[in-house]
This record gives sequence, C-alpha cells and structure tokens, in this order.
Amino acid sequence: MEFSAAQIAGILNGEVQGDPEVTVSGLSKIEEGQPNTLSFLANMKYEEFIYSTGASIVIVNKTFEAKDKLPSSLTLVKVDDAYSCFAKLLEVYNQMRQKQPQIEQPSFVSPSAKLGKDVYIGAFAYVSEDAVIGEGVKIYPNTYIGEGVVIGDHTTVFPGVKIYRDCKIGSACIIHAGSVIGADGFGFAPDADGNFQKVPQIGNVVIEDRVEIGANCTIDRATLGSTFIRQGVKIDNLVQIAHNVDVGSNSAMAAQVGVAGSTKIGERVMVGGQAGISGHIKIADDTKIVAQSGIPGSVKKSGQILMGSPGIPMEDFKKSYFGFRKLPFILGKLRELEDRLKEK
Repeated sequence: MEFSAAQIAGILNGEVQGDPEVTVSGLSKIEEGQPNTLSFLANMKYEEFIYSTGASIVIVNKTFEAKDKLPSSLTLVKVDDAYSCFAKLLEVYNQMRQKQPQIEQPSFVSPSAKLGKDVYIGAFAYVSEDAVIGEGVKIYPNTYIGEGVVIGDHTTVFPGVKIYRDCKIGSACIIHAGSVIGADGFGFAPDADGNFQKVPQIGNVVIEDRVEIGANCTIDRATLGSTFIRQGVKIDNLVQIAHNVDVGSNSAMAAQVGVAGSTKIGERVMVGGQAGISGHIKIADDTKIVAQSGIPGSVKKSGQILMGSPGIPMEDFKKSYFGFRKLPFILGKLRELEDRLKEK
C-alpha cells in the first residue's frame, strides 16, 4: 500500500516541499527512518534527526525552517499541526488495513442472531442466540458472543474476546484480545459451617459508546443490575473491574488497576498503573490517582491528586515522605538523648 507526498498533502491539507511524486509504503520514527517510509517531526527535541533521517517523507509544522541542509532524498509535507495530522494519517492507514465485511468459515452464527450491514465475523467465532450485532461491527476469530448480547455500530472485538450473556456494548468501541466481559462477580457468602456459598450473579455489563478496553481485562457482571463503563472511558491492559462498579465518562485507567465491587468512579478520573481502589466507595470527578496508590475510602473533593497507600493529597504525601526518609536520623538523635539522660 503506497501513498505519494501529493496524496498525503491532500489528505492533511498540507503543502509539499520537495518531490510530490515520491512514495512511501511504511512508517518509521524519525531517528530510525528508512527509505520509502513516512515519519513526522512535532517535538523539536528531535529536530537533529531530520538532517540525517533516511525517511522519504516527513510531516512537519508549517512554521518549521531548516537550520541545516536536509537530505536530498527527503520531501517535507508542511501542515498546521504535525502531531495531530500524523495521528489522522495513522487512522486512515488503520482503517484501510481493517477486515472487509464477510463471514469467514468455519464460524457459527445462531439463526436467531441479528446482524447489521457490513459485518465481519472471523473464523471460529461463535455468535449465540438472540445476539444483536450492529452495522460495520468487526468480530475477529476465536471470539465468543453470548446469548442476548448487543453490540453497537462500528465496534471492533479483537481475537479471543469473551462477552457473556446479556451484556451490552455501545457504538465505536474497541475491545482488545483476550478480554472477558461479563464473567461472574466475586460473590460468595459463608454458611454456618464456614463454607462459601456462591451468590448467583444475574446482572450484566453495560459498556457505552467510544470505550476502548485493553488486552486481557476482566469486567465482571453485576450481582443485580449492571456494571457500567460510561462513554469515552479508556482502559489499559490487565485491568480488573469488579461487579456493580460504575466508571464515569471519559475516565482512564492504566495497566493493572483493580477496582473492587460497587464502587462509583466519577467523570474524567485518571488512575495510574497498579493502583487499587476499595469497594463500596465513591471517587469524585476529576480525581487523579498516582500509580501504585491505594484508595480505601471515598474521595469527596473533586480535582485532587492522590498518592500513597492509603492515598492522600500528593503534596501532603511528599512532605510525609520527606519526614519518613529522615526517620533514621531522628531515631539516632533520640537514642543520643536517651543515653545522655541515663548518664545524668
């Protein structure tokens, strides 16, 4: 798949400086540029590499002026915003590489399932009874879609995903390989003999529009009602979200975050990697939780940055940590004072 500089400039509303007919068939970082590849320069910390890059085309800002001689083989495409334009081009490239509508064989689609237009279903996928698949949905190989599952338009479900019965997935979502949506929540009650009895988990998971879920995530179905992932949420790989959790719109979670049951997370909350959030609490809107922090109780004030375990405001944590680091010195001084008092 090749693009010329003129075609790229047309897509991005840019200007060509160099050979408009030069073509590229791949992408590269500017410091690792190879012939017939496209790169970009948005952060001027990397400017030095443009004078030696082997890339054939580089996207730059219109304000860029070379301070040294550029490679003779290099063509520039000048745009208003190099970073966002390169991202746009990546999206175009990604769309062109996606699977075309078809139902590959062997696969199973229940006669009672409803499929929209232009659906792709990969080999060895299983679409259960009464499932509803929207227009332009892509379901990759080895995927299981349970009974009564609803998937909105233009959602992509990558290989090996398992979506249990009655779960609902919105439009324009992406669910990456190996994730499990709607497995039972961790619900057990000890009986008189101390044996754990399973509490049936009869709810579901509702994922709203424009949500992206990373690889090997687990989002548990509710005991009753629904576990909610609201619109625009972005979830990294290896995240565990327990039953009846409600994650507010446009929130984001980095890898290995764990959220315990029935917790309500506000809008635009950002959670760093390996953070743990206790159950049955509320996290206020616009909260930021630093990586590896632990949140045992509700966060009522919005806009805080929390750090540590238990999580406290980051500035308080820094002051506390400074004191903690001085503890050996302080303890040494205390021993000196004790020794002096004994001598008296």
